Amino acid sequence: MITLIKRIIGFYVEGFRSMRLGKKLWAIVFIKLFVLFAVIKLLFFPNVLKENFQSDEERSSYILDQLTQTKP
Repeated sequence: MITLIKRIIGFYVEGFRSMRLGKKLWAIVFIKLFVLFAVIKLLFFPNVLKENFQSDEERSSYILDQLTQTKP
């Protein structure tokens, strides 16, 4: 079982080593993922709990109230 896992990992490592165009394409993929998850999160999703509440106790009580609300 261990040798099978080592062979699979070796297959992928050797494949990535011999790539030419693939390395550039993977770099583009990682740059896009970084932009999507880091930059867009910072721009469009501010930390509302930190802005509206001063302490952790206030934040936790607000979240508890929101989660336990019953809808009519």
